[in-house]
Amino acid sequence: MTTLAPSWTAGVTAADIPDLPDRGRMYRECGARLRATMKDKGVDALVLLGNGNVVYATGASWPLLDAGLSHVERPIAVVLADDEHPHLYMPFREGSSFESEVPADHVHGPLYLEFDEGVLHFASELAGLLRAGGHVAVDELTGAMRRNAGRLFPAGPPSDAAQVIGPAKLVKTIDQVAAIRKACRITEEAVVDVQKSLAPGVRQIDLSAAFVRRAFELGATANMLEAIWQVMPTSKAEGTWTTTGDLALPLLTTERALARGDVLWTDVSITYEGYCSDFGRTWLVGEEPSARQQEQFATWRHILDAVLAVTRAGATCGDLARAAIAANGGVKPWLPHFYLGHGIGTNAAEMPMIGTDLGQEFDDNFVFPAGMALVLEPVVWEDGTGGYRSEEIIVITEDGYLPITDYPYAPYGDTMGARA
Repeated sequence: MTTLAPSWTAGVTAADIPDLPDRGRMYRECGARLRATMKDKGVDALVLLGNGNVVYATGASWPLLDAGLSHVERPIAVVLADDEHPHLYMPFREGSSFESEVPADHVHGPLYLEFDEGVLHFASELAGLLRAGGHVAVDELTGAMRRNAGRLFPAGPPSDAAQVIGPAKLVKTIDQVAAIRKACRITEEAVVDVQKSLAPGVRQIDLSAAFVRRAFELGATANMLEAIWQVMPTSKAEGTWTTTGDLALPLLTTERALARGDVLWTDVSITYEGYCSDFGRTWLVGEEPSARQQEQFATWRHILDAVLAVTRAGATCGDLARAAIAANGGVKPWLPHFYLGHGIGTNAAEMPMIGTDLGQEFDDNFVFPAGMALVLEPVVWEDGTGGYRSEEIIVITEDGYLPITDYPYAPYGDTMGARA
């Protein structure tokens, strides 16, 4: 029996989000949305190389994700506007958590699009799927694809698939939110023991090893990015040099041993069924926060509350940015090369990006729909303290938002702040 997910416009509450996603329903709803967007944009075929995009279109989980971008063996999807099932080209299935709704006659062997021979083979495959003169959109082009563009795209240069995949991915289904929330629960449970292990002498890579092992024990599909346990300098002058003159983030995890009083900015992400978590907190090694550090946390909490107060369907990126700046005394509470917030889904950071160099016009014209998942990550910095940063994940609703994050802020402040 086909089950229907409740709509975000129908007063959905946290209780309506299932503990686990309905994979079949998620596949059908995402596919229908993607094909509708293709038809709206006049696109007959999507060629998807980006791992997050392939996950969205096919439902096939893949263990590499961002790491797979540097590997010639990765899944590739071709989505046709008039076919309810995408074509999926898989390099191998062992270790890929391959449980897709894609029928067997739509699952094919590998494509090697980094090589001329592979592209020429794909050209014949694509010609057999697409009507002559059909409009193709592509999310990535390898060097070999560019060299052989005339053979691969005889009807003319392809358009940017971001114009299709971006709008389609923006609004999450109930099952996508369930997958994101499950990824967050796995992450939060895995970091409990990591935080407890903080002590002088423990190495950053020891924290990574403990986190990754526990996350996979709990059901993670992939480690989305190299875990970050960044020791923050006590002043910008003492930190890593940057072109902006501001703080560097993120810096790679090393064998550095932690010292008493170190301030750690954490940032980790795993996937569950191809959907990402995004966890960030500020931790201290071997000490409790000073009064000055607690004041920084209180400022961060004030900024977050001000942003959440204006967050709902119909608000814009600009509304949230202005609320954050006003709550921080007229100063942007985020790093110049980063953002106040961003979307999340099959990638840890998706559109929209709030407060970037895309500019105020972009921010003011990006209107939030109900069902969009958003990560908020203000930064409060003051020389002499190491600063404060945490991340909160929410889902936009018609009258506000639903919180997804459920991890305390300890050792800082009131741990119940935004749980209402």
